[in-house]
Formats: sequence, structure tokens, C-alpha cells
Amino acid sequence: MDDMGAVFDALGSETRRRILDIVKNEPGVSVGAVAVHFDTTRIAVMRHIRILEEADLIISKKDGRTRHLYHNAVPIQLIYDRWTTEYSSLWAGRMADLKYKVEHGEERKEHGGDEHAGVEGDDPRSDRGRVA
Repeated sequence: MDDMGAVFDALGSETRRRILDIVKNEPGVSVGAVAVHFDTTRIAVMRHIRILEEADLIISKKDGRTRHLYHNAVPIQLIYDRWTTEYSSLWAGRMADLKYKVEHGEERKEHGGDEHAGVEGDDPRSDRGRVA
């Protein structure tokens, strides 16, 4: 399984998402402190933590007998970058054009005037403001 598959599998469990939220909100939290949030055994919580560690979503540091847990956002950022970054500038630009048209009643001529930012024409009988 690829790295992203492991991340998706790890995040597929509500319990693991809750564990990740706890660790993100309390950097350095111990396994025992995480376990008190759940009505299950410490061993079961440790299994979930192991899956999160295998997906690199949690990093643990041992200090004597205590394991401190830290959230690693890199795998989630890689997923975000893969599927959203290349599209975000396109859609941000189109939304800015739409905003301008709605606020000023006209179209910005930034792209040679041929783009309509996904908005129907200016015919008063059309569905003004309808996103195509």
C-alpha cells in the first residue's frame, strides 16, 4: 500500500480521528492521557495509535516509560497538495471574477474579456448569477 493509502486507511476510523485531534491539540500528550478519553482498553487505544504512527500521522518520543505523542501534518498536507493546490488558483480567480461581477454589475476584463467566470449572460430574462 502506498503512503497515501495508509493515511486514508488511518483516517477512516472515527476513533483514530479523535485520537489525532487530541494529539494535535495537546502536543506531547502521553498514551495514558489519550486513553482516558475512550471507553475501551488502553491496549485498544495503543493499536489505533500504532496505525496512526505507521501512516506517519503521529510521531512518538519515549521518555523513560512514557511515550509522548506529536501530530505530524505532513502526510495530510501532501494529500491536500496533490488534489487541491493546482485547482485552487483557477477557482480562486473565477470566484474573484464572480464577486466582482456581482458587486459591480459587470465583468472584469482581465483575461481578454472572453471569460465569464462561470456566470450566465447579461440577458435580464436569464437566471442572473447562476453558476454554470
